[in-house]
Amino acid sequence: MGRLIGAHSALTTELSAQLVADHGLTLNEYEVLMLLARAPDGVMRRVDLAHEVRLSPSGVTRMLDRLEAGGLVGKRNCEKDARVTYAELTDAGLAKLEECAPGHVAAADRLLADRFDDDELNSLVELLGRLSAPADDECGPTA
Repeated sequence: MGRLIGAHSALTTELSAQLVADHGLTLNEYEVLMLLARAPDGVMRRVDLAHEVRLSPSGVTRMLDRLEAGGLVGKRNCEKDARVTYAELTDAGLAKLEECAPGHVAAADRLLADRFDDDELNSLVELLGRLSAPADDECGPTA
């Protein structure tokens, strides 16, 4: 287990350092921009973003505040429920994501794809997918 945690830490540290140095974004901020770019109309509920990036709602709020200050995301309130707010990808946010992508992909390739052959990489992706998928009994036992 220690090796897995160490590998995760090394990869995320390296990828985040590359993004910060080249573009001023952390890996989590890049992931948020990516999630918004993939969402319908570039909009997601802020609570859903928190779940997807595995941060607390307050942690995502602080991150989104920084991204909003940089003009990369906007904030939209729900007309039907004042408790619900949305994060919205701006044109500047999409441009930043497109600017970051080539260097980020190259760094990921250097750290992962260049170390494994295609079969090994496919196996790694499958195994990591199992780790990130919810457990069948996540909601507890059925009655």
